[in-house]
Amino acid sequence: MAVRIYTRGGDEGKTGLIGGVRRFKDDLRVEAYGSVDEAGAFIGLAVSYLEADGHQDLVDVLLTVQQTLWDVGADLAAARTDRYQYRTPEDAAAQLEPWIDRYNQEAEAVQRFILRGGTLAASALHVACTVVRRAERRTVRLMQVESIHPPVLRYLNRLSDLLFVLARVANARAQRRDVEYVHSANVFRG
Repeated sequence: MAVRIYTRGGDEGKTGLIGGVRRFKDDLRVEAYGSVDEAGAFIGLAVSYLEADGHQDLVDVLLTVQQTLWDVGADLAAARTDRYQYRTPEDAAAQLEPWIDRYNQEAEAVQRFILRGGTLAASALHVACTVVRRAERRTVRLMQVESIHPPVLRYLNRLSDLLFVLARVANARAQRRDVEYVHSANVFRG
């Protein structure tokens, strides 16, 4: 017997958060974890392209990221934290740094801003990067009015860096050069 997907609980424009609190669907907290969910979907799209291209190492990294994003989303969906155990580890952002350092060496050094695009996998990763940055902005807005679990914000900040690097790696492995923004000064320094 299939589980019924619809509950009709959101028909009046509200949704349930962890802890039993109901909020409007455009609430800051819902916007924050909704953007995290959207980023995870674009990462899933990138995974599909990377699997087809045979880049299992990148797939493995991104599947780990997707798992952590569910933790991040849950932590952002927890409006009542008195009975909630946070899931995002304190060192979640630091766990991304070795991947950033490792994969950054695969792509040609960048000095200027680049146009987002390239292969299908790289393009999906660039979109995921920008959605993570939106999730970070939404989380910053949320933390100005309600408490958040600080490792969530650090993770989102570092994750956008990882996704940018992986997008560049996907292009580099396909021998596709990044296109520099023609009006950019040298902004990245080694």
